[in-house]
Amino acid sequence: MEDFCICDIRRIYKAIAQFEVQLQTVLGLNLNEAMLLCLLSDKDHLSAGEIADAMMLTRSNASKVISSLENASLIRRHLCKDDARCMRFSLTKNGVEKLNAVHCKKLQLPDELQQLVEQRKEATDSEQG
Repeated sequence: MEDFCICDIRRIYKAIAQFEVQLQTVLGLNLNEAMLLCLLSDKDHLSAGEIADAMMLTRSNASKVISSLENASLIRRHLCKDDARCMRFSLTKNGVEKLNAVHCKKLQLPDELQQLVEQRKEATDSEQG
């Protein structure tokens, strides 16, 4: 039987779902919440629209993730300096601490994801070297 790319995607999707269950159990975060913490650690003071675009979420889904992290006191909103109608978001001290707890040593990546991470690392290393 021929190996179809959709089957590979299904295996990756299942691996991501397994990882998300582990993430929820260990840290109490879903994958989108953890990714938003990571995003804000790289780029502080993003607007909701910028967050939605960067995470490839609808505005509605981004709003839900933002609200969840705000309610958990992991991120906070600030008024934009130029426009009081605009809100920007950044990590709180608790958010930084929670993000620092997201270590791959505490979380076991499923084999399919581990292979992708290693391939990405090898590609990055070869580009730099």
